[in-house]
Amino acid sequence: MNCSRKGRFSGRQTLSVALALALCLGWNIGSLHAQTVIPITTGSNALVLEANKEKDLSVIYFGKKLVNEQEYKMVSSVYRQTGDYSEQLNAAYTPAGSRNMVEPAITVVHADGNRSLDLRYVTHEQKQQADNVSLYVITLKDPVYDFEVKLHYKVYPRQDVIEQWSVIRHTEKGNVVLEKFASANLYLKAQGFWLNQYHGDWAKEMQPEETRITHGIKTIDTKLGTRTNLFLPSVFMVSLGKPATEDEGTVLYGTLAYSGNFRTDLELDFQDNLRIISGINNYASPYTLKPGEEFVTPSFIHTLSDKGKGQASRQLHDWARNYRLLDGKGTRLTLLNNWEATYFDFNESKLKELLRDTKKLGVDLFLLDDGWFANKYPRNDDKAGLGDWQENKSKLPNGVVSLVKEAAKNDVKFGIWVEPEMVNPKSELYEKHPDWVVRQPARNEHYFRNQLVLDLTNPTVQDFVFSVVDDLFKKNPGLAYIKWDCNAVIYNAHSAYLGKNQGHFYIEYMRGLYNVLKRLREKYPTVPMMLCSGGGGRVDYEALRYFTEYWPSDNTDPLERIFMQWEYSYFYPAIASANHVTDWGKQPIKFRTDVAMMGKLGFDIVVSHLSAKDLAFCQNAIKEYNAFKPLIYQGDQFRLADPRKGSVASVAYLNKEQSEAVIFNYMVSSRYGEGSVYPIRLKGLDPAAMYSLQEICLYPGTKTSIDGSKQYSGEFLMKIGFNPELSTSRTSVVLKLQKVK
Repeated sequence: MNCSRKGRFSGRQTLSVALALALCLGWNIGSLHAQTVIPITTGSNALVLEANKEKDLSVIYFGKKLVNEQEYKMVSSVYRQTGDYSEQLNAAYTPAGSRNMVEPAITVVHADGNRSLDLRYVTHEQKQQADNVSLYVITLKDPVYDFEVKLHYKVYPRQDVIEQWSVIRHTEKGNVVLEKFASANLYLKAQGFWLNQYHGDWAKEMQPEETRITHGIKTIDTKLGTRTNLFLPSVFMVSLGKPATEDEGTVLYGTLAYSGNFRTDLELDFQDNLRIISGINNYASPYTLKPGEEFVTPSFIHTLSDKGKGQASRQLHDWARNYRLLDGKGTRLTLLNNWEATYFDFNESKLKELLRDTKKLGVDLFLLDDGWFANKYPRNDDKAGLGDWQENKSKLPNGVVSLVKEAAKNDVKFGIWVEPEMVNPKSELYEKHPDWVVRQPARNEHYFRNQLVLDLTNPTVQDFVFSVVDDLFKKNPGLAYIKWDCNAVIYNAHSAYLGKNQGHFYIEYMRGLYNVLKRLREKYPTVPMMLCSGGGGRVDYEALRYFTEYWPSDNTDPLERIFMQWEYSYFYPAIASANHVTDWGKQPIKFRTDVAMMGKLGFDIVVSHLSAKDLAFCQNAIKEYNAFKPLIYQGDQFRLADPRKGSVASVAYLNKEQSEAVIFNYMVSSRYGEGSVYPIRLKGLDPAAMYSLQEICLYPGTKTSIDGSKQYSGEFLMKIGFNPELSTSRTSVVLKLQKVK
């Protein structure tokens, strides 16, 4: 063979000639047969691991799946690295203290004080757990110490989603201290990487930033203990080769399914490859692992798309609805919340009037928010009463049960707000059980929103938190909805229960929280619950095992919500997003309602203050929403016009049959002359089918400018597009697309 021959090969052809190239270059072909290659495959992709003859386990490939799995054995020869450290850079789970030169996934102190760790491949197995669900388990052991790590890869082929987590165990003669304990360790090769991450604050959630990843380590983390997404959410994207767009480019979505402190390190190494290590933040958390005890990390969830961000989102949405989000294939309740109508100032008479308004409006449920509890220190503001979960006798002399009965009389359901993890210093609970509170014993207390956090590392406190919700259901069997809030971060981090074992505090707090939620779901498996945390401070795929929806932000200005909901939609399906119509912002009621319909619709308004036309619009919009909400909840989402790139935002939800869709269009600029100048191209349609477009959710007395009698081919709508005819006087348009039979 002429080794100097020049030519171009496709990716598959390159792999096919690798063996011949290796022969020409004098590489040891026999070593190929000493390798153990483990292809972890989804419908489109392959994450390929390899154990060499020394049993070092490495990531040798992550990309499009090959037809012939046998060719993965030649990948390492194509992506040949140089130097004595090649196996260290792309390790599948990098240990510290032996040969490592980069950021480790795991760091330990053995029972004898030794800090080294060397993990070698022992065995692997694959189990088919269900249709479309496979689990790969790979065992690594230290050849010197009785210490092992089992790497778990749970694969959902149809959605191209992989969950990774680690199980750490030892049988040494004494305790081992875990100083770092990541869930996943990925390795990517490309000619450049771009990180899209998010930052924010209260009422400013999900602000995107995209930057090219440069050499060194970029860390996305939180140390807040609770409400951990307040400043930096755990979700991110990495584009390979070039910044991905909505429909083009290769992009990896990643997130840690964990509600506590998290840490993701993105390290561009000295050979220009990217290592991603994600897991629980080891900040202030050295974990003492007893012999025989298992330490199970949370799962790191990721999906890879070579068709841009839109495809990655749809993959993740489909996975979430089918496998993670509680009741993800079900429906959701529309509701009226009293918060902005009354704040803390209400009584039984006012609430009964609001229950009648709930019926008049046409929603399913009335939600009673904060302020219904505490007597010695009444909950009349956010400075007192939190933790004292008895009905306030002044406001509710006949208890919550009378409101549940009144709701039933009005043919609506009843829900209630709780914040059971928290306590005000001005409360009976604090007076009786100061040892239940997260606080430093010899220091001044620091408060976040005038409150402290209860110590969920303590099983007795877990029982109390469980009983707060359980007792509500026992006393009120008709209770149909819970809004669970979490407004404080952890200050004064110290557990009286843990004593000298404070290194376990942050981890045991989360275990305690999940234990409470698991117990509640075992007893009340179907009751809808909203995940709220002073806005979007706790939105993650572990919490969403127990909640049907999340609250994106306390900022309900509809213009701001368009941008927030757009960014959340990259990672979470619309069925999980609780969107309320409120009095925030200056936009008309139609605009506010149209924006809130891009998810689970709710209202937080004073119904009696609505004009006759506004009320009529809301009533009709709710009826129309109930008719098309299956499209929003279960359809494929297509982001059509980016609000950050023009004066228009447009989003479509299309059913799997490509026969029906609802399309939301909004003006996001009020500058003179702005509007939908250019047509908006649809996506995902059958190009050969014919479709009609009809405007819905019209305000009373207005007429549409959209001709519903026209028919368009799917090809026309995807290549040419349509014009929703937005302008500064026509700021939101909702369209129904239907296939013409």
